[in-house]
Amino acid sequence: MSTSFLLLFFFSALGAFNGFVLSVYIATQSHKKAFANYFLSLLLFVLSIRIAKSVFFYFNPSLANIFIQIGLSACILIGPFLFLYLKSIFEERKPGWILHVIPFLAAITLLGFLYPYVAHRTLWSRWIVKAIYLQWLLYLIASFRYIKPITQKLLKKEPINKLEIWQLSIFGGVFAIWLAYNLAPYTSYILGAVSFTFILYLIVLLLLFKKDTSASFSQEKYKNKEISPDTQKHIAQKLTLITEKELYLNPDFSLEMASKELNISKHILSQYVNEVLGKSFSTLIKEYRVEKAKQLIVNDKNFTMEGLGYDSGFSSKSTFFIAFKAITGLTPAEFQKQNAK
Repeated sequence: MSTSFLLLFFFSALGAFNGFVLSVYIATQSHKKAFANYFLSLLLFVLSIRIAKSVFFYFNPSLANIFIQIGLSACILIGPFLFLYLKSIFEERKPGWILHVIPFLAAITLLGFLYPYVAHRTLWSRWIVKAIYLQWLLYLIASFRYIKPITQKLLKKEPINKLEIWQLSIFGGVFAIWLAYNLAPYTSYILGAVSFTFILYLIVLLLLFKKDTSASFSQEKYKNKEISPDTQKHIAQKLTLITEKELYLNPDFSLEMASKELNISKHILSQYVNEVLGKSFSTLIKEYRVEKAKQLIVNDKNFTMEGLGYDSGFSSKSTFFIAFKAITGLTPAEFQKQNAK
């Protein structure tokens, strides 16, 4: 057996093994045992089953057919668990997981019993597997609604936090694996397994080095361009106009608009917010909006959670919930309950 063959087996199998380990860790050791954590754990678990099947079938074609059937069947839950994971993060109410899991689990179990892979390989390859991949794609499309606000921030060149990087990476990773398996007839069957390993470690690296990268970039950007104390005082006074006039209630309020309104250079304003306040302009505006939302929750009882986000200046319900939880550590409902009179 060649060295390259052994290395290919090692790296492809490593992803499946680490996926299982990470799945168990998230389910048992996470400090915040929320629905999202369990759905992420289950997502990694079914992905790892699918990847493990691919690895051992590729390197051991005589693998028992029952394992092939289990590996293929696991794919039917990848899309639903991705959707439920993102939905549970971005929405207040508990996701209706039964509707997205039980029917598919029952259907694939019944199909496996009536038409086992060992006796109906053609049926599985021509129809069942294609139907599973189509269902996976439809759930990817449904899940994109939760990722869209993050992609819009990237297109606007706005900074994104670690949680958003993680969510975008999970979605992108699942899509890449789906794409790898659908391109397998034109490339290599093992591509999906290798992709899973690469994506898993890429996500970890992104999370580990995001903070350091941001710090070094900021230092380089404003090197040798300190803002004088008088200028800092002047900008601080000007910034109060944003809250006094509630300019942040405009969902499209940007650094450029603030620069014009405050009559301050866009570059100087950005530097002040980054260096003196220690945050991005986008984060500053989110803090203003969250503070507004907190005031509405305390003082106005006649509101809906969706309307609360729009009344605070957020462009969507999902971005409102993410920002509120990131800044306060609570969901709007939890904050409301905590401050109920």
